[in-house]
Amino acid sequence: VQLQASGGGLVQAGGSLRLSCAASGRSFGTYSVGWFRQAPGKEREFVAAVSWSGRGTYYADSVKGRFTISIDNAKNTVYLQMNSLKPEDTAVYYCAARTRWAPVSQGEDDYAYWGQGTLVTVSS
Repeated sequence: VQLQASGGGLVQAGGSLRLSCAASGRSFGTYSVGWFRQAPGKEREFVAAVSWSGRGTYYADSVKGRFTISIDNAKNTVYLQMNSLKPEDTAVYYCAARTRWAPVSQGEDDYAYWGQGTLVTVSS
């Protein structure tokens, strides 16, 4: 499955952005999908994930209550709605998918397919 992330940009603190992760080649309906981010000089970290069934969602503590992950199977797209953005949310955001039918995971090593990343910059 090929993934294409988009929607990044420059936003002021307190603002919102919605990232999209479009899949081609396969339907998202059988893949658990996660979002990760990497800030300058830091390791890549887990942000959020949704199970292939769409019933389970998981968030890093740092984004819980501010970010929402969702799947639109009709559009074969996973979204990450980011509200109340903070300067520390500045990073390159990557979407990733596990192998088919695999359960959701917070570990980046568990993900087989990766998008190219989209840059989110939050100004103070």
